[in-house]
Amino acid sequence: MEELGKASAGGQLESMKSAVNGNYNDLQSKSTELSQRLLSFLNSEPATDQSRSVQKQVRISLGVIEEALDRYSLDELSISYNGGKDCLVLLILFLAALASRPIELPAKIQSVYIVSRFPFIEIDTFVNESSEAYCLDLERYAKPMKVAFGDYIKEKPNVKAIFVGTRRTDPHGENLTFFDRTDHGWPDFIRIHPVIDWHYAEIWTFIRHLQIPYCQLYDLGYTSLGGTLDTHPNPALRSKVESSQESSIVFRPAYELVEDWEERLGRDR
Repeated sequence: MEELGKASAGGQLESMKSAVNGNYNDLQSKSTELSQRLLSFLNSEPATDQSRSVQKQVRISLGVIEEALDRYSLDELSISYNGGKDCLVLLILFLAALASRPIELPAKIQSVYIVSRFPFIEIDTFVNESSEAYCLDLERYAKPMKVAFGDYIKEKPNVKAIFVGTRRTDPHGENLTFFDRTDHGWPDFIRIHPVIDWHYAEIWTFIRHLQIPYCQLYDLGYTSLGGTLDTHPNPALRSKVESSQESSIVFRPAYELVEDWEERLGRDR
């Protein structure tokens, strides 16, 4: 993993709060700011092969998002957001893409948050802060996912397609494409997967290079976030710290993990 910014999740959150209370708390300004940062990254000479790979992934994802914006109006689009790293990258890309669209942006973006049955306080806190910072009109459902999306579509009948941060290595992600209609009794809508082919390390390279605030659990060794009963620090990041009096076990931050297959080692399912 290449060496990148050193800011912790906590320090980044303070930066995000400043953005909310400062000049970038409206959607147009936030979209323009993120677009400029993204273009700066894309136009820079990649320092490593990893950075070059991420630049390629960004361009592909932006192409998918642009196609979605050509197919659907903003009133017909929503984004599934739970504060995790993958949907966070998706959100940043989506907001950046809006800056170049010849349309009047709404005050907020339609979004939906499926709350875990046993949620982490840290996740809920981050979702609340980031949804405000990124101008999300976030509908929350503490229900099983299929039921929650069904209720959401009933309450938002204009929504035809939902951006989802699923990646190829996620459960049921192996055969997905960029655009997939729901099936098997799920409520009817199109799932859009702009980051489907991103690798785990690419997600973190993007987040750290652009210094995007993220949930503090990732700094504690969590690499895949679910609920409190099925999510634990990743054992692949376990380290022993020796001192003159005793030894203790700590977990390195999530961005130090490299292999895709190790990402869910901290999940019970």
